Amino acid sequence: MTVKEIFETMDYGPAPESAAEALAWLVDQGDKFGHFIDGAFTKPGKGFESRNPATGEVLATLTQAKQADVDAAVNAARKAQPKWEKLGGAGRARYLYAIARLLQKHSRLFAVLESLDNGKPIRESRDIDIPLVQRHFYYHAGMAQLMDSELPEAQALGVCGQIVPWNFPLLMLAWKIAPALAMGNAVVLKPAEYTSLTALLFADICSQAGLPKGVVNIVTGDGTVGEMIVASDVDKIAFTGSTVVGRRIREATGGSGKALTLELGGKSAYVVFDDADIDSAIEGLVDAIWFNQGQVCCAGSRLLVQEGIADHFHAKLRARMDKLRIGDPLDKCIDVGAVVDPVQLQTIKGMVESNTAGHVYQAACELPANGCYYPPTLISGLETSDPLMQEEIFGPVLVSSTFRTPAEAVELANNTRYGLAATVWTENVNLALDIAPKLVAGVVWVNATNLFDAAAGFGGVRESGFGREGGWEGLSAYTKPKSKTKPLAKVEAVTGEGAPVDPIDRTAKMYIGGKQARPDSGYSKPIWGKSGLLGHVGLANRKDVRNAVEAAAGAKGWSNTTGHLRAQILYYIGENLSARADEFAARIDAMTGKKDGAKEVEASIQRLFTAAAWADKYDGQVHGVPIRGVAIAMKEAVGVIGALCADDAPLLGLVSTMAPAIAMGNRVVLAASEPYPLAATDFYQILETSDVPAGVVNILTGSHAELAKPLASHLNVDAVWSFSSTDLSKEIEVVSAGNLKRTWVNNATAFDWSMDHSRRFLQAATEIKNIWVPYGE
Repeated sequence: MTVKEIFETMDYGPAPESAAEALAWLVDQGDKFGHFIDGAFTKPGKGFESRNPATGEVLATLTQAKQADVDAAVNAARKAQPKWEKLGGAGRARYLYAIARLLQKHSRLFAVLESLDNGKPIRESRDIDIPLVQRHFYYHAGMAQLMDSELPEAQALGVCGQIVPWNFPLLMLAWKIAPALAMGNAVVLKPAEYTSLTALLFADICSQAGLPKGVVNIVTGDGTVGEMIVASDVDKIAFTGSTVVGRRIREATGGSGKALTLELGGKSAYVVFDDADIDSAIEGLVDAIWFNQGQVCCAGSRLLVQEGIADHFHAKLRARMDKLRIGDPLDKCIDVGAVVDPVQLQTIKGMVESNTAGHVYQAACELPANGCYYPPTLISGLETSDPLMQEEIFGPVLVSSTFRTPAEAVELANNTRYGLAATVWTENVNLALDIAPKLVAGVVWVNATNLFDAAAGFGGVRESGFGREGGWEGLSAYTKPKSKTKPLAKVEAVTGEGAPVDPIDRTAKMYIGGKQARPDSGYSKPIWGKSGLLGHVGLANRKDVRNAVEAAAGAKGWSNTTGHLRAQILYYIGENLSARADEFAARIDAMTGKKDGAKEVEASIQRLFTAAAWADKYDGQVHGVPIRGVAIAMKEAVGVIGALCADDAPLLGLVSTMAPAIAMGNRVVLAASEPYPLAATDFYQILETSDVPAGVVNILTGSHAELAKPLASHLNVDAVWSFSSTDLSKEIEVVSAGNLKRTWVNNATAFDWSMDHSRRFLQAATEIKNIWVPYGE
């Protein structure tokens, strides 16, 4: 091509990146890899081929792990973990810094190998993925250094099983390994079957850094290896992948006591208002959906554009699509590379071909003759109910619809079962900051897209999973409180027989939607004290759960009230309880046969005052991210929380659960202490006189075993907590997989209610939403 032809056509000439060093590294390893266990590579065994998706060429042969390999890796991690934790934060930081330095030193090798193995353009792996990997290890080296002073009550979980996907092989590895190691854990990681090579190169880096043997272990193979890790003797599972698999992992780990974080699929909205900078919004959209060939869980795959500019926007977008360059991922001038594997390519084709709605436009780009390539595609004119507007395609396919008003934009954006990310484009900062908090997503970008940093947690809500990767909030997933635990003991009610002390019926009702309600079951049970029959309470059933959840859902305006208002109401509850302290103390003593009632009531009053104090002070943060802008970490209410309250502390357990939850704007459905429920039914008299809006607090009585399943399975319940003396952990966690609600269960361990655990409750009662706001011209 002559200079004259270049100026006439404005075409880019090829700028190929050499793959020689990466291929040489593969040759040095014999083009065959075993697993990395206990600080060394095992002998290669039978396995599978890793291919370059752009050409179909075999890069290396990997070993399919067997149960013995997984067991060996877990045992090595278990043996190494105590010494690694005992090294202290400062000691661990030195190794993490060394790894970060080596990642910088070999950055080009990692970038080329990633593009060879995954098919993404070298520009992306070189300029985005690898720098972010380095950033995560530097950042978490600092976290390790600060752990002893800033997290004195936290300790490592132990051994973490980690399973990462094929779309960001090395970056997902860094998101999981860096915080785990920083907090003193050892890991067993399984990379994706399609893209394991950079994980194995990372293992080589760990050896070069002198990382103690067994701290990092990597096993390769298909999904069955992931199942082995989930079932193995690990203390935590961290998974990034599809919602379908995440749901199965939730079911498999139910009742095991293993900590779990899930970063799953998405169908992220990309909202463009009529005052947006259209050219910038289109360039952002190119990054949102055609970055990494659309194989991004948070891809802005669902375009919502305001009706007045829709035709103009789509016309400019189609013109921009035609200019995208598709081809060899190692060409530095390429915009869109190869889809990761022929199987994924067929999935994308099948989903698009099955669609019969809207208008399909595919970029007028020439595709390479060989390899896994799919053209950038726009499907416009779809309705919210169309399958492609709801289902994750995970390819370079954008679907589009329109809206008229900001309120409609929010409604359409939130009309999905996912909640990972969203993007808002507008030149009106007031509109942007009004819309962003209303979007149900873990991350919202304003006038930007796909911004990530180790300092700002990433993760979703709804069926996009739970937990965060990165930032201070991400560390909690790899730590547990320093505390001694006791085994759970079933609390039995006092039994008796005979007639009541007087002929007056004393059957307490339940409390639903701000009103006293009879149980749907029509049944009740007696509550005895040592002095005789104290009264009766209703036995709630699934319909009572349904009614309580509907009442809680109808009180969603509580989440939009100010912390100041919620604090006043909590103080008022505490004041009213204090006025009747002697009465409640006597009731507790009568039910339990003990003499601790006065202490329990006083502690309950203090919990209410503490929650009131935190209501307007449990703030978010502004993260220091390396852009000209800010990432605002907002703490939001989880939503509707169902809780099985403590049996042994009938008032204190209920108040300690309720107060922090409603302080943060949640609505609660509380199953009262099963053996001693009268403290709860007396307490709703306090609520009735304390200005608590109807539906914010709902109280049921009856069997925890009967109420656990309907609470955990209800799709309008966002979280379930269980402090019951009946161990219902497994059932709750398994059933909660339906909509992947958050759970907090006791796993057959007792909870010390005499201690103030308000911070733990506040953390469990909030979700972190990171809103990225770039600024400047």
